[in-house]
Amino acid sequence: MFIRLKSELYVQALVRQVQGALAAVYVAKRGDTDAGVIFIRVNRLDGTGGVLSLFTNLDGERLARVVLPPATPEPDIDARLAREMARDPDIWVIDIEDAQGRHFLEEKIDGDWS
Repeated sequence: MFIRLKSELYVQALVRQVQGALAAVYVAKRGDTDAGVIFIRVNRLDGTGGVLSLFTNLDGERLARVVLPPATPEPDIDARLAREMARDPDIWVIDIEDAQGRHFLEEKIDGDWS
């Protein structure tokens, strides 16, 4: 058995961590406080960025999956997140602005984020 952290608490902790690193971060869309899926949008400040999504695997381990790689054009990111919000209104979207493309996640990354 594992204890699942509520989405809202996880988001609050991530925002504090990013702010502590002196990077810009804000909650672009609030989702379900208990179990909303969390998307992290990393804006590289050059017209590109990437998107990660958090999920829990069958072993109870929280992982981050690369939804869009870090060199994706911003309009493509906007379109993808709009589709996700239309499909599931309970998602969270966290925007991190970092020229280095850092996501500040401690979870294992599923996919290529380089």
